[in-house]
Amino acid sequence: MSSQRDAEQADLKIEAEALRANPRGELRELAKIYEDRGVEPGLARLVAEQLMAHDELGAHMRDELGITEVARARPFQAAWTSAIAFTAGALFPLFAISLSPTTARIAVCAAVSLLALVGLGALGAFAGGAPWRRASARVVAWSSLAMILTYAIGRLVGATV
Repeated sequence: MSSQRDAEQADLKIEAEALRANPRGELRELAKIYEDRGVEPGLARLVAEQLMAHDELGAHMRDELGITEVARARPFQAAWTSAIAFTAGALFPLFAISLSPTTARIAVCAAVSLLALVGLGALGAFAGGAPWRRASARVVAWSSLAMILTYAIGRLVGATV
């Protein structure tokens, strides 16, 4: 997220410089964007002029660069959201391990984790309007690979459970 924010800031700086150096060219560029979206050329130029008169950098951020206030990078928000999500996701296997016999903990942890991942994949797909089976399968496949690799590395270095 920080890299995305840095890239956005660099793009904004470049665009602000372009607006100072060549305002007419930037006006034509913005009008062309509207024309490409289906607006009649004269109207596209009028819209570009009015938007630039109101907030020229904002118009270019939104329509040329695709940067909006809603979609801007927010590293701290992403970090806290991830921390809460990982903590909440860890509760299922933690409780399962706590309640299972010592000899079955690895299998129980893997099974409960995979079931939770199916649910989270489906939830993510639902939120994004995508097919839930495919999203869940992708989440489970990559997570299974990560679990297998983690287990193998643990065995290699002699970790005990």
